[in-house]
Amino acid sequence: MGFQLVAKEDLGNYIGVAQEPSDWFVMDQERINTFADCTEDRQFIHIDPEAAAKTPFGGPIAHGFLSLSMLSHLVIQNGIGVEGTVMGINYGFDKVRFLAPVRAGKRVRTIATLTEVTEKDGGRILLKNGITMEIEGEETPALVAEWLSMVVVA
Repeated sequence: MGFQLVAKEDLGNYIGVAQEPSDWFVMDQERINTFADCTEDRQFIHIDPEAAAKTPFGGPIAHGFLSLSMLSHLVIQNGIGVEGTVMGINYGFDKVRFLAPVRAGKRVRTIATLTEVTEKDGGRILLKNGITMEIEGEETPALVAEWLSMVVVA
């Protein structure tokens, strides 16, 4: 279905409706290493395949914050937007829980559900989306989050 632009007066029709999943995305070791370099978080469980293989994870895992940061890429594929939006702002999270590690080489995808719409002054609309990041072939999701976005509508 893809990203949908809807009129602000129609947003209420989408509350509680899970959108189609995003495309699968490979969380490869190169991306994990690059993230480790960017954040200075070079813990062995992320970047040392030999040492990480000796842990209960059985190999390197993505940083939780790397998984979280990929929401920007994944959710835009199949989320809900507001017609006339001039800009969108990452407003924060009400909740984030990392439930299962994403092992290097695994594929993830997201499912977004609009849960709240709050109109503010100045043409601003606060959107809350429930996000689940699934790991292909695994029952427990990588993460669940309540993501807040502020859109400014002309």
